[in-house]
Amino acid sequence: MKVNELDIDERIIKIIHEKGIQEFYPPQAEALEHVLQGKNTVLAIPTASGKSLVAYIGILKKVLEGKKALYIVPLRALASEKYDELKEFESLGLKVGKTVGDFDAPDPELQKLDIIVATSERADSLMRHRSDWMYEIGVVVADEVHLINDASRGPTMEITLVRLKELNPDIQFIALSATIKNSIELADWLEAKHVKSDWRPVALKEGVFLDDTIHFTDSTEMAIEKNGDEMSSLVCDTVKDGGQIIVFVNTRKSSESVAEKIAMTLQKKVLDKDELASMSELAEKVELTEEEPTSVGVRLVKCVQGGSAFHNAGLTDGQRRLIEKSFRERLLKCIVATPTLAAGINLPARRVVVRDTTRFDSNFGNVRIPVLEIKQMCGRAGRPQFDPYGEAVLLAKNRGAMVRLMEDYLLGEPEAIRSKLGSEPALRSHILAAIATDYVKNHEGLMAFIDKSFFAHQMDIWTIEGMIENMLNFLEESGLITIDHEDFKATMFGKRTSDLYIDPLSAVMMKDAIDRSETVITNDMGLLQVCCSTPDVYPLYLRKNDYDWIPALYMENKSAFLQDLPDDSTEEFEMFLSSLKTASLLMQWMSEAPENEIVEKFGVGPGDVRSRVESAEWMLYSMRELARLFGSPVTGMLNPLVTRVRYGIKEELLPLASLKNVGRKRSRTLFNAGITSVGKILEVDFRDLDSLPGIGPQLAASLKDQARKLA
Repeated sequence: MKVNELDIDERIIKIIHEKGIQEFYPPQAEALEHVLQGKNTVLAIPTASGKSLVAYIGILKKVLEGKKALYIVPLRALASEKYDELKEFESLGLKVGKTVGDFDAPDPELQKLDIIVATSERADSLMRHRSDWMYEIGVVVADEVHLINDASRGPTMEITLVRLKELNPDIQFIALSATIKNSIELADWLEAKHVKSDWRPVALKEGVFLDDTIHFTDSTEMAIEKNGDEMSSLVCDTVKDGGQIIVFVNTRKSSESVAEKIAMTLQKKVLDKDELASMSELAEKVELTEEEPTSVGVRLVKCVQGGSAFHNAGLTDGQRRLIEKSFRERLLKCIVATPTLAAGINLPARRVVVRDTTRFDSNFGNVRIPVLEIKQMCGRAGRPQFDPYGEAVLLAKNRGAMVRLMEDYLLGEPEAIRSKLGSEPALRSHILAAIATDYVKNHEGLMAFIDKSFFAHQMDIWTIEGMIENMLNFLEESGLITIDHEDFKATMFGKRTSDLYIDPLSAVMMKDAIDRSETVITNDMGLLQVCCSTPDVYPLYLRKNDYDWIPALYMENKSAFLQDLPDDSTEEFEMFLSSLKTASLLMQWMSEAPENEIVEKFGVGPGDVRSRVESAEWMLYSMRELARLFGSPVTGMLNPLVTRVRYGIKEELLPLASLKNVGRKRSRTLFNAGITSVGKILEVDFRDLDSLPGIGPQLAASLKDQARKLA
């Protein structure tokens, strides 16, 4: 189908033509027939086959008819990518926005937008806050909808789609998925047209590397010139031929060590002087993404100088974005990544190498990675406009392993996806939210609500009823809801918990701690430990050398803890020490310890520090809100802690750190210069303010203006 054959606004056609697209791919054309008729559609096709463009066209048609559009993504990074792409259509007179953050606010500014990109969690929280503009939504795109299968993200995406359908029965769903075994079951659940295809714009050759040869599934072979170890040989072969390569490994540590080794190989054997000069310039930019230098940042810079980079959860958002951008612009030659990179981010490469098909699970040891995930990684191979075909390569140690990899993964079918709504954390959270928002008021209404889920579509109703009864008992016994015969009502505690968008178990744990603070003289460490022990904060693992200092920290603060102390011979005690270690990291952060010192002491990356800071700040904020609800004096202790954790500052910097564009480092610079309050900013001479390190004339003028307004 030609683009100009579409029955849509000519301005949309013009923008698509400007992108160099004259004709739609076969699965795009098939899906667009349904989408433009306003029908629900599930589009299950491989990576880089044009799913997003189908969704964008469906969105634009509805928005130009006067409706709003909601584009739901599972990851924040994906939200930024889709927001940037949809912004290109603002020339049509539309307003595009993105919302991924504060879960305790309805954000009335979204009312002014035509297209809103949101994570599943943010969309869910907006419905909990009863945002009026959501009634105006005419089309919802559920990107990467197969991640309903994901235990952490899936239930929220699933419930969000159920709630949106209830909110507006005429809403159109466009669900985008990887090729999965039961995509037709997903389409049945959404009452949608089903479009499934294995067609790709760039053909994909899949094979296994053994004995310096890639053995492809189509029975062809490709000899690879030996250049050191297997990985170095594959990388050199790709880059020498003008291609780029993504290598997937199963641990963060491996991503860093493999990237370093590849960088050294590329520097010595492949990159010329001009390329090395470009890499040096890029490395300088990477270095500037960190406000404070860390060992992880130094390691990344060294890799980039050799044309390689690692990509894992230890990096900051700024580092990850620059690495991704540089790879898209074909500057970087190689990325060594953990599997999270495969989940939706648009980064194609000439060749993809999957080194590991197992990973460590704390409960089961080494476990097999599902076929669906391996296929997602393989699907990154092949760059449209650059490559005649892409190559996805798995590594084998011997002939028997090669046969198994061929049969299990390359010739195997991706698993069927299953709803994860039946997990306890998901059920208790979403049942409470349904009751707290008056969405369901009795047992019959609750069962009718659950019956609309993908969970109920797949499960036996009698099994579900038993699980729901258990969750209702927990919510009632915890004081989050009351049950009068068949009727439900959320208490003030339950409503606030739902609005705060936290696990009800976290709320119960924090309320117990708030109650105990009436009789226990606690401290900052005691409050932080409570927050870090909740299910909403991912604790740090204990390492061998942690036992050199954690027990002493435990004894030092033993009288200040607001939880029952477990017996030191139990697994619960290990979990308690993990939460204490996480709380200790936050204490170091608030004491303004250099970021690299924290990274080294706790064995984490700067991205880990930021993620723990973000989740702990939210828990402290939530605990403060609950303390305020119950009129607890501990509110006064929690108030400064929220801000101190956010910025990583000592208490003396509280008046300065919250000023716009100041933060941790600059507030310390101001304080050390004698500017200890907002009032002092007004008193100091502009030239003295401007000359301080990291301030400059623009920020100095902004600080003077902010200080005048506050005064």
